[in-house]
Order: sequence, then C-alpha cells, then structure tokens
Amino acid sequence: MQAARDNPAPSPLRGIGVFGMIGWSIAVPTVGGAFLGLWLDRVAPQTFSWPIALILGGVVAGALIAWNWIGKEGGGG
Repeated sequence: MQAARDNPAPSPLRGIGVFGMIGWSIAVPTVGGAFLGLWLDRVAPQTFSWPIALILGGVVAGALIAWNWIGKEGGGG
C-alpha cells in the first residue's frame, strides 16, 4: 500500500490539465504577439508585417515555454 501511495497511477484529469497548460503556454504569447504587432503597425509601420512576425515569434516562444514546462514535469526532453 505504501508503494501505491508513493507512486500513484497516472490520472486522466492530470493529462487534461497538462494539455490545457501546454495550450495556454502557446496561445497567450501568440495572441499577445498579434496584439502587439497590430499596435506596432500603427505606431511604427515597416515594410514587413509586424503582426505576422510577432505571431511567429509568439508561437516559438510559447513552444519553448511548453517544452521547458514539460521537461520540469518529468515528461522527458
């Protein structure tokens, strides 16, 4: 019984929580980059699209955050 308490079986709810955390860690920087890009397009127009550049940057930053978070949780990496 002690071993079962020390090493609980994986919970389906924990999996849903991890899935949600990964989604938010990617979505928030992406949406933030989009809004910042729209603002920069009005304030400092360039020949390239600020929103597209910062959306891509947000996706990359979010993926790195998610990767780091998964590594800390012991999911590998």
